[in-house]
Amino acid sequence: MKTKGKYSIVRALRKKAKESDKQKYVLRLYVAGMTPQSSQAVQNITRICEENLKGRYDLQIIDIYQQPTFAKSEQIIAAPTLIKKLPLPLRKFIGNMADKGKILVGLDLQPKKE
Repeated sequence: MKTKGKYSIVRALRKKAKESDKQKYVLRLYVAGMTPQSSQAVQNITRICEENLKGRYDLQIIDIYQQPTFAKSEQIIAAPTLIKKLPLPLRKFIGNMADKGKILVGLDLQPKKE
């Protein structure tokens, strides 16, 4: 019985991934100035988006030093932080976005490995 449940979850994730092929992603990356960590996060998430979401994503880079009201309204407590606004559910990622597998799973572009 457990095996059947596992396969139905994988099927559901694949179906969701196919549906997401048509969805537009709205992403916001909050950085604290152009530190090496921030620069790396910008490069990493841009590369991930270009490889996996080409033509169907909107990535906004927001410097919390220049626009602190955005950081306050989103309750940003660390930078860099990536927020996936759409498609729902909303997700947050903290760090330099170097773990491509974790980002792809979090964006629902790849099923979680068990």
